[in-house]
Amino acid sequence: MSWRQVQAARSGAWITNPKEISESKSSVTTMEPNVMAEQHGNTSVPGPRNTDQPPGPTSLSLSWSEEDLENRIGLFKAGRYTSPNKLLGFVAAVLLTGVFFAVVVYLYSAFASNPLVERFSLAFIRTKNLSTTIPAVLLFFWAMSLLYIKGQKTHFQARALDLAALPQQPDFVLNESSAKVVLERIHSLVDHPRHFLLLNRIERALSNLHNIGGISEVSTILKDQAENDENQVASSYMLVNGMVWSVPVLGFIGTVQGLGSGIAAFGKTLEVSGGDLDKIKQGLLGVTNGLATGFETTLVALVCALFIQLYIHYLQQKEMEFMDQCNDYCQSYVLSKLRLGGRRQSEAS
Repeated sequence: MSWRQVQAARSGAWITNPKEISESKSSVTTMEPNVMAEQHGNTSVPGPRNTDQPPGPTSLSLSWSEEDLENRIGLFKAGRYTSPNKLLGFVAAVLLTGVFFAVVVYLYSAFASNPLVERFSLAFIRTKNLSTTIPAVLLFFWAMSLLYIKGQKTHFQARALDLAALPQQPDFVLNESSAKVVLERIHSLVDHPRHFLLLNRIERALSNLHNIGGISEVSTILKDQAENDENQVASSYMLVNGMVWSVPVLGFIGTVQGLGSGIAAFGKTLEVSGGDLDKIKQGLLGVTNGLATGFETTLVALVCALFIQLYIHYLQQKEMEFMDQCNDYCQSYVLSKLRLGGRRQSEAS
């Protein structure tokens, strides 16, 4: 890589065609507007996804310490990549649970004449249901808060795909010398590549090119890092998946409690009724009320688990799409551009 290519790469005008060196006048004319644009803070730069346009000066950058959702809140340590902070999600869940029950109580008191509102409200605030509905709703909002944070972090990570970290010209060659320039550019675009899933892969692959004998070894590094990233993403769903299992269990516990209390009351009625049919009927009413209470808690829990599961599947699909895009990016702009000395020697032999 010539001195002109290095300077062009550092400034954002990725010139990789040697014929352009002889065309000094046209090159200077092309680069002068780029310099003026950088001086005036022009940030409208096409990223890697838009390869139909020639790359220009890239002032677009990402700051994980300032733009990540958890860092913007600033109260808790931000999770790695798309992993949310569990304590932050729990605090949000406690607040949302309190607001939810306050709204339910208001609806019950203000619209008690409406049978639908009354039935909905009693399912949550009935005295016998509270021991089950409060934990179920708390777990529901905890899971939804974690998934919302995770979705925002995934969106933020995907913005790294728009950074012109590597040149897009077909004749660009990635070797030991040009890799150093690429690494310098990556560090100039973000606060640190290790906070970004895509850029961390590229940095790990390019930082040790002088110790790598062939392209196959770079491919192995990228593949291993991709597997580590997939395991990281999968492990971030463990707590939420546990909540999906726990919420219906709470509903079934409420059902058992309702059945137990109703049957116990009916047993006492039989003991003191002395064969009186009216007292037996009253006891059966207690059993049916207990069944209603029990099935209400199960219904609440199942609906909460359903919404959590749907949100999980939606986010998993979005994250898998992002992971596939990262794999395609590394294949198109890293592996396909590599030209290493070890490879040339093996081909020559």
